[in-house]
Amino acid sequence: MERIIVIGAGSWGTAFSYHLARKGLKINLWVREPELYNEIKSKRENTWFLPGVKLPPEIRPFNDLEFLKKEQDAIVFLAVPSKYMRDVLRNFPVRPGFVVSLTKGIEASTLSRMSDVVREELGMVNYAVISGPSFAREVAAGSPTVILVASRERGFAEKIQNLISDRYLRAYTSDDVLGVEMCGAIKNVIAIAAGTVDGLGFGHNTLAALIVRGIAEMKRLVNAMGGQPETVSGIAGVGDLVLTATGKLSRNRKVGYELGQGRDLEEILSSMKMVAEGVETSRAIVRLAEKYSVEMPISEKVFEVLFKGKSPKQAIIELMTRRLKGENE
Repeated sequence: MERIIVIGAGSWGTAFSYHLARKGLKINLWVREPELYNEIKSKRENTWFLPGVKLPPEIRPFNDLEFLKKEQDAIVFLAVPSKYMRDVLRNFPVRPGFVVSLTKGIEASTLSRMSDVVREELGMVNYAVISGPSFAREVAAGSPTVILVASRERGFAEKIQNLISDRYLRAYTSDDVLGVEMCGAIKNVIAIAAGTVDGLGFGHNTLAALIVRGIAEMKRLVNAMGGQPETVSGIAGVGDLVLTATGKLSRNRKVGYELGQGRDLEEILSSMKMVAEGVETSRAIVRLAEKYSVEMPISEKVFEVLFKGKSPKQAIIELMTRRLKGENE
């Protein structure tokens, strides 16, 4: 039986561990916060991030990364927010041989994707990324879900595909690591815009327009960076964007909704336990768009609303009154 470690006990890390445990696999779950570690150990529940889900004995929490020394051959799944990923990896006492990222974000200070961060901190390891439309609570509840496993090593992608797939969750494979990681990051920024549209009281016309033009932005940047267009139109692109832009369980959509309602960003974030990746990722997306000479007006307006004091209503007006042009220009 494969030895499995999940690094990060947020909602997704906990739900993913629960899914694997439901298959009968044994999971070692690293919990950063001592208080949460003690709660999971004693009460078998993560009330911070996934309340109401009783964690089976197959999930064993640990709080000290030194534990990794005993499990050097394990498959390590990383469920850490992108802004903390590098610091966590730097504290690894050993280099694992197999690493799978569950994170959907970009390191804003360096513009690094998670595959870059893993390579820079751990060296050359077998690496894969999992992405797609997968709300943590619905995965834990057993709602049928499809996701994508991407790796440059086909055999490793298929190994993870077989490991995680069952009647609740179906995994497909891809070799487009760059495209999958970028889609996962961009969709969070567009989801903030989608939530803002809802918060402002606009209707389905506006949301549909926002999503379809968000897909165009995603396609332009992914193509410019060397990703595959099929990725954008598939599970990790359109699939994940539609979920995050419309589903009420979306943290990024919630941030946008509250902004549309007139709340201050600091106030919104301070009231949330979980990280909304799209907030910091918007900084990176705007810089990448500039670097690759790609037009991304929605992402740019999200950044301006978040960090430049622009009102959501003004951002919408500016998007609607841009120069008229052909759809595919």
